[in-house]
Amino acid sequence: MKRIGFLSFGHWSDTPHSQTRSASDTLLQSIDLAVAAEELGADGAYFRVHHFARQLGSPFPLLSAIGARTSRIEIGTGVIDMRYENPMYMAEDAGAADLISGGRLQLGISRGSPEQVIDGWRYFGYAPSEGDTDADMARKHTEVLLTVLQGKGFAEPNPRPMFANPPGPLRIEPYSEGLRERIWWGAGSNGTATWAAKLGMNLMSSTLKDDEGGAPFHVQQAAQIRAFREAWAEAGWEREPRVSVSRSIFALTDDRDRAYFGREGDSSDHVGYIDASTRAIFGRTYAAEPDVLVKQLAEDEAIAEADTLLLTVPNQLGVDYNSHVLENILTHVAPALGWR
Repeated sequence: MKRIGFLSFGHWSDTPHSQTRSASDTLLQSIDLAVAAEELGADGAYFRVHHFARQLGSPFPLLSAIGARTSRIEIGTGVIDMRYENPMYMAEDAGAADLISGGRLQLGISRGSPEQVIDGWRYFGYAPSEGDTDADMARKHTEVLLTVLQGKGFAEPNPRPMFANPPGPLRIEPYSEGLRERIWWGAGSNGTATWAAKLGMNLMSSTLKDDEGGAPFHVQQAAQIRAFREAWAEAGWEREPRVSVSRSIFALTDDRDRAYFGREGDSSDHVGYIDASTRAIFGRTYAAEPDVLVKQLAEDEAIAEADTLLLTVPNQLGVDYNSHVLENILTHVAPALGWR
């Protein structure tokens, strides 16, 4: 395992036990947590993106702010729902955020997950072409994004422009070299993982996936990663792909940890339906003393297959406690698993 970062769902709620009572709280604390994570030695700060929810919905201002406040840590999303995105405008935003951060953006994208509203992308002005599904639309948006991120000119220039143009067709600006290779696809199935490999995207696998065969979650996820790597090799890509997995992991080192997560020690995988037809398997939560965690995580086949581990954090418990959660793992657990 080469890298460890955190993944925040960016919730807020105006309730007594929440440290994030508003969108402002969540945004500002997200920046502070990324700064704290960098100081602790973590490798990445990643954020979920959801629309029509009391969660983070517009990632690029946040990513840019973190990029300006930090110097080393990777900054990413996990994931942006491509059904909602204009890929041209997204390429501009992503290019700007990547340049501000000095080339540290790791952009996780996907078809998206079940939403707060019905067909929310329609309110953003998008609809699938006739005969296509919303998943097809997301993949088409993705293919456009990947193409324009290559930095090649495609737009016919005005013969009488306001400002002088470089010769030839024009590209999306600002262009950030290398960003195309730092796009990740959040795959919920083995099939979408192999599709991502064929297009040269890195793989981001979450704490749930389609139940494909009934094996334990980590075993299915490891099989997904192997299928991705096989498809990558068959596609002939020369560079080595990145693979991340997400986990909920809590080292119980004080009374706060035991009060919040002590009862999660007997957690196990569970199966459910994320929509009317998709049976999914959800991975367990790991919560135990550090020495026990080391043994449990060493048996997780998907963690062994991945190069990056993203720790889901309970952002509503505040920056100080989440810094403590990260420090516990980085200090007491990660070194025994081969990190650094």
